[in-house]
Amino acid sequence: MDRLAEFQARGWVKFPQDVQVARWAEAALAPALQVARDPGAQADWLRCDGTWFVGVHSLPNGADGSVGGAPLAGEAVDFAKTLVPEPFTWDKAQVSICYRGYPKPWDGETEAAARYRRNRDAAHIDGLHRTPPDNRRTLGEYHQFLLGVPLNDPPAEAAPFVVWEGSHHLIRQAFETAFDGVAPEDWHNVNATDIYQATRRRIFDECPRIEVPVRLGEATIVHRHALHGMAPWADELEGPAEGRIIAYFRPEAEMPRRHWLEA
Repeated sequence: MDRLAEFQARGWVKFPQDVQVARWAEAALAPALQVARDPGAQADWLRCDGTWFVGVHSLPNGADGSVGGAPLAGEAVDFAKTLVPEPFTWDKAQVSICYRGYPKPWDGETEAAARYRRNRDAAHIDGLHRTPPDNRRTLGEYHQFLLGVPLNDPPAEAAPFVVWEGSHHLIRQAFETAFDGVAPEDWHNVNATDIYQATRRRIFDECPRIEVPVRLGEATIVHRHALHGMAPWADELEGPAEGRIIAYFRPEAEMPRRHWLEA
């Protein structure tokens, strides 16, 4: 099975170690750690009693993805570009850092949410937002894909990425149903809570849960509709003091929303 066919069937693909990816990761590590140690960034992004630094759009990379003079390049990057019909701008990458003990309970999370984080890896779809005051789910962002690049080399059991294989097919069907008869410019007004939660339960029953640990120089690309999350840090596992660090790119779609849904 070639890369594209694998991606289309499974909803994710992992690329082997690549010198160009490793060079970019090595250049990105220092600025990522600098962000994570900044008191202001910690106030904004530390969660789970200090065991997870969320770091959305925190990496100071350029619009071409480069950081510290190192270009964002390699087989995974080339593949990502083939998934998009038009040239696009790379977003500022998320600096996601997990530390030993993740996830610990914290004041900003309900008991039910903490249980879901522990037992279901906080599984979610990127771009589907909770809208106050009733926490209804609405579509707020239209990403093209999720590219994950590890910035260090932790043990496999250090809060690895998790994806439910094939879930992108079911999520796409759910979105098609939810948005049926609605103009694309009004999709953000649709309350998708019930159909999303029902589809998520079906995914847990039907789709394999796959842990995807990554090594320095490797990369993963995940379909924009795939259900994914992050596993707990294994009990008694030490791991590196700086934690498990992964940079995630989620460039916004510059394509018609109908194409975002159906392509």
